[in-house]
Amino acid sequence: MKTATEPQHLYLGIDGGGSKCRAILVSEDSKVLGEGIAGPGNPLRGMEIATASIMDATRQALLCAGLPERSMAEITVGAGLAGVNVPQYYALFREWQHPFAAFHLTSDLHIACMGAHQGKDGAVIIIGTGSCGLAQVGEQIIEVGGHGFPYGDNGSGAWFGLQMVHHVLLSLDGLAAPTAMTSALLQASHCHDQLALVQHFMHATPTSYARYAPLVFACAEQGDLCANVIVQQGASHINAIAHRLLAIEPPQLALIGGLAYKLEPYLDPAVRCHITNAKAAPEWGAVWYAQQLTQQQGSPRYEQF
Repeated sequence: MKTATEPQHLYLGIDGGGSKCRAILVSEDSKVLGEGIAGPGNPLRGMEIATASIMDATRQALLCAGLPERSMAEITVGAGLAGVNVPQYYALFREWQHPFAAFHLTSDLHIACMGAHQGKDGAVIIIGTGSCGLAQVGEQIIEVGGHGFPYGDNGSGAWFGLQMVHHVLLSLDGLAAPTAMTSALLQASHCHDQLALVQHFMHATPTSYARYAPLVFACAEQGDLCANVIVQQGASHINAIAHRLLAIEPPQLALIGGLAYKLEPYLDPAVRCHITNAKAAPEWGAVWYAQQLTQQQGSPRYEQF
């Protein structure tokens, strides 16, 4: 038991994605002391940007907790960052001269899984702008997808948006059957014909495409055959990810991301029977990841440095 004069061990959980970096400062007895949010924490956006976001979010969390910046030297960090599954970017973080007592690094997908199942074994599929999945059972970890748009991320919001644009353009050119998605997309994008659509999406990002994904589901629910085919194709890919993860028999599966609730009804019954609600956010998963590596002996999947 800690005495009044003995400081508690502090843990910082960091969830660094392509658009924002979240941090949560937690005491040894799991009380939230402070939180912070900053810009992109993905090294693919640039190492300077990623580390600056981590430091900014950390300072905010310390400020919330009423702690000085020098307290960083006593904090154990668990960080789940997008992009560190790529060896090049993981190597860059190994060389970072961080100010913390310890820095335990893994992927954002890994901490999402740990958060969803409170640090216990399980599987998670993210169905948002992108799509990917991870399962962990004991020391065994399987990661599926997460390769990026447009060459990956099937069944994601970006993929659904791109498929809709593709089919609408074919329909407007008279090369495919009419679809309710045409009027829905033209109205939502404020375009009047196919040339305007092409110009509108010429430099579109995955996030831009994903913004229109709900229209596909709306049209499918209204009975549009083309939209229904797209939804079934997307669900088929998510089913494939799920079956791959379930092959190592994780006790439960969580779906997270903005499109998860839309796709779940279209998944196989054999997949749906394993689905449970995520129990905590990814930044909590990062905290539990750091705590586990602090307590256990042996080499972690991603080293401390």
